[in-house]
Amino acid sequence: MTVLYIDADACPVKDECYRVAGRHGVEVVVVANAWLASVPRGPGFRQVTVGDALDAADDWIADHATAADVVVTADVPLAGRCVKAGATVLAPNGRGFTADSIGMDLAVRNLMTDLRAASPTERVGGGPKPFSQKDRSAFLQALHEAIVRLKRASD
Repeated sequence: MTVLYIDADACPVKDECYRVAGRHGVEVVVVANAWLASVPRGPGFRQVTVGDALDAADDWIADHATAADVVVTADVPLAGRCVKAGATVLAPNGRGFTADSIGMDLAVRNLMTDLRAASPTERVGGGPKPFSQKDRSAFLQALHEAIVRLKRASD
């Protein structure tokens, strides 16, 4: 059975995840460092609070995600760990992390981290672009397609 794991602390598409998962009857596991009051109560929804240790939420998700699951995260190292486990991994803008793309994603992330560390007083890379309605729509479509694909594969 497919489970939708949400790396929830800074996720801008939690509500969209709840709606799509509810339509498809997919269990949702919301993983965060602190309690989130906005997580729906009831069957099919579970919240895991992992505490504030560095990467605690990432570690929990990576330890539980399987090839039957979908993970929603903007965290590239976590995405890499979940792709390695065979999970379908989506960024909040709908972009999929895949076995073919994750190496480059990690390299770019590491390069930007190194550049920021080398020039702490300068803005390197400008940060992420503002989250848009187009990103939200792309995410909804990608999540729907991922769940449908996984459900078909399990039949």
